[in-house]
Amino acid sequence: MNSVGGARVSRLDRVSAASRGVNRTGPVLGSANPQRPAAVDSPETSTPTERYVTWASSPAARKTMQGNRKRDTRPEIALRRAVHALGLRYRVSWAPLTGVRRSGDLVFTADRVIVFVDGCFWHGCVKHMKPPRTNSEYWVPKLEGNVKRDRGTDTMLVEAGWLPIRVWEHEDPSTAAAQINDVIRSRRKDRLQRGKPGD
Repeated sequence: MNSVGGARVSRLDRVSAASRGVNRTGPVLGSANPQRPAAVDSPETSTPTERYVTWASSPAARKTMQGNRKRDTRPEIALRRAVHALGLRYRVSWAPLTGVRRSGDLVFTADRVIVFVDGCFWHGCVKHMKPPRTNSEYWVPKLEGNVKRDRGTDTMLVEAGWLPIRVWEHEDPSTAAAQINDVIRSRRKDRLQRGKPGD
């Protein structure tokens, strides 16, 4: 398991290395507007003047990006099944903080524990994430922003009394589920002890 309590190791060493020499504040290649990428005609628009913006470097890359699930990924489902098999019940894709759009993949509301299953590419796994060689002007800051957002999310959750747990998609789901089970059982035991008369 990557972290408990929001602690993270530095996860973007290779991304940062790939970004050396890249002018992040410069214009995106092929764009007339320095702050936006080149727009392409959308086949779904009614007029040629209606356009959308794409970050994809090719139609194939765009199709791959569109196929990425926001929830119910294979690693998520595998972890859910392993956790469920241990007798634990949880909410799926639920945001515990009012007004903050940060949803956990498995959320134990009574125990105030929230689990995130992080994809190696999107969240900067130092073991498996390979720095993108195409369109790096976009991807390097994007991935660095994801890591920064994760850390900010963990901080907000801890301040609100939650315990964030992050699991990499490459981790064995049974092992991760056993570690989550240990955390949940420990918190429940502590809660029962605090609730005893005389405490």
